[in-house]
Amino acid sequence: MSAACENTPVQAVVFDVGKVLVEWDMRLLFAKLIDDPDQLDTFLSTVVTQDWHFEHDAGRDLAEMVAARKVEFPGHDHLLDAYATRFAETLPGNVPGTHAIVQELAARGVPLFAITNFASTFWHQYRASEPLFDLFADIVVSGDEKLVKPDRAIFDLAAERFGHDPHTMLFVDDNAANVAAARALGWQVHHFHDAAALRADLAARGLITA
Repeated sequence: MSAACENTPVQAVVFDVGKVLVEWDMRLLFAKLIDDPDQLDTFLSTVVTQDWHFEHDAGRDLAEMVAARKVEFPGHDHLLDAYATRFAETLPGNVPGTHAIVQELAARGVPLFAITNFASTFWHQYRASEPLFDLFADIVVSGDEKLVKPDRAIFDLAAERFGHDPHTMLFVDDNAANVAAARALGWQVHHFHDAAALRADLAARGLITA
């Protein structure tokens, strides 16, 4: 990103959701269902893998992908059913400090948006229980759009919908590949590690208090 872009005042802040606003860990659910740690590791590395879950984030139909997985991995039906019906148990709580930042930005009138890799079914279940997102003007959800970060298409769609030029928006994400993709497209970026560092960055940009 150019120095000129770095010095452009931020007109809007765009958040990732998972691991920025809400904690997410698939292991939390399946540790309740698989007692042996080695079997749990094997299950998460072969059956309900990050890559397989990512297909759902990208818009693959939940019932179809679970049915196909049951055929591929017989004997795991109850665990795959749990993936489909108990996803809320993979979300243990909010990321410390970030909801307060969102609320402060909103109180100061900063436009808020989000781009999230989140399966459509799971997103709408979670969204219904989380009023924080009432503060967001728009949220681009990968499972709804069948587009995923870090692909350019989802960032281009977001910029069009949000109504701000990328260089005037600050994109906040914990995933280095997503941050790099946004930066290459001219967005201002913050690679999220914790709320304290995010607050310091936002304060330096004059958006909230230190």
